[in-house]
Amino acid sequence: MMARADLTFAPRLLPSPQAAAYLGVSETTLRGLNIPRKVLGGKRLYDRLALDEYASGLPDEGENRRNTCDDVFGD
Repeated sequence: MMARADLTFAPRLLPSPQAAAYLGVSETTLRGLNIPRKVLGGKRLYDRLALDEYASGLPDEGENRRNTCDDVFGD
């Protein structure tokens, strides 16, 4: 059996410290992002695909973000 340290690919489920490092944020920031977690063996783990989905949904630099008031009241 392969030891965990011998993995040549990223694990699918990540504990908070690794998930935060994956996104490049602190654990405190990660907890505030409300990204859903999975429970496995009593551990709360972040799904790498959910982290990727969150990161993909972030606006690009310079991209105009639509004001929420515009959605309610129109442009």
